[in-house]
Amino acid sequence: MEFSKEQLEQYTALLEDWIPKEATIAIAVWDKYIYYAAGERDLQIRVGQQVEKGSIADIVLQNGNRTEGIMDDTLFHAPYYGTGYPIHIQGERGALIVIMPLKLQSHTPFRFLTGKQEEEWRPIPIEKISYMESLQKKTWFYANKEPYKTNIPLKELQLRLPDSFLRIHRSYIVNVSFIDRIIRDFSSNLLILLHDGTELPVSQTYTSEVRNALGF
Repeated sequence: MEFSKEQLEQYTALLEDWIPKEATIAIAVWDKYIYYAAGERDLQIRVGQQVEKGSIADIVLQNGNRTEGIMDDTLFHAPYYGTGYPIHIQGERGALIVIMPLKLQSHTPFRFLTGKQEEEWRPIPIEKISYMESLQKKTWFYANKEPYKTNIPLKELQLRLPDSFLRIHRSYIVNVSFIDRIIRDFSSNLLILLHDGTELPVSQTYTSEVRNALGF
């Protein structure tokens, strides 16, 4: 069954007055996405793509009820907050999904993180942290090039970091204040260089979000 773009955009027009402009909107019918408009959190869904099992769209299509929650990075390589609504289009059962940037959710930002070095724990002011890394199922953050270990995973840190922090990769969150410049590597992927010489890759999943956040 064919659905016109104008018909699908009627649903998004109804949402304009009560959702932030940064929101991403997806519409699925049966088991496929039929509409996608990327916002700040771009999950890189394609029209015609199969609905992922366990996603918010899948849950709404299965139970026919409004569903919301924070999803981890298992399905789209990036955590996201979504709300799904059951809808009907031309008599077909569907789901309307509103995907919000995680930082729009109400969480008190961290003022410091306590990290472990050997058998010592040190509270580090958040503004002194240059970047964070997930490595071998452990989370590390760096201040003055010194590594500190924390038990808080990146997906939870992301919820409570100030706006100066930006997720650029499944394994990295960077403090924008420490960015020296952004270049392209030999494969034309973005590469972030920090003032201390550290090089961090930007994954394809986060490229659009990084460009939107930094305005280039």
